[in-house]
Amino acid sequence: MEIQDQIPLLEDILEKWKDRIGADFTGYKNHVYRMVNFCFALRDFDPPEREKIIISGCFHDLGIWSGNTFDYLPPSISLAKDYLQKNNLEKWIPEIELMIDHHHKLRKIHDARFQTIEVFRQGDLVDFSLGIVKCGLPKTFIKTVKAQFPNAGFHKRLARLAGSWVCRHPLNPLPVLKW
Repeated sequence: MEIQDQIPLLEDILEKWKDRIGADFTGYKNHVYRMVNFCFALRDFDPPEREKIIISGCFHDLGIWSGNTFDYLPPSISLAKDYLQKNNLEKWIPEIELMIDHHHKLRKIHDARFQTIEVFRQGDLVDFSLGIVKCGLPKTFIKTVKAQFPNAGFHKRLARLAGSWVCRHPLNPLPVLKW
């Protein structure tokens, strides 16, 4: 399992968001690198599928900053759709929309059309759980990826955002989770 430490498409997409993400930029970028590497280690993708994973990875949580909300799936999907339309990749919209919308789904996703969706969910889960949930990945690989791309406060930031959201929306405590 080779770690991808320089992904030009990822760098290009996220660089445009550096000012908006601000102090959270390094943490978010490292999170995207970790989860993309976990996805690539979970399954051997062809080049277009790899590109879909990278694009989805870049946009999957961006709604936190673009929409200033912890209910970030709709704005994240909207940003991804805009990017895909501007880059003549409209045919990828249904798949990438599902990847982003279901990346915090608690149960496995069975969609014969798109094999990327479940792998994307698993890649994010490995990182979100800090490697406690491995989804079949070797502990040593997870540890190496985490060392290559340090957390940089990303999970602490998510915890603060979630806590603030829960206090303001007790009847909808975790809008991004799906059964």
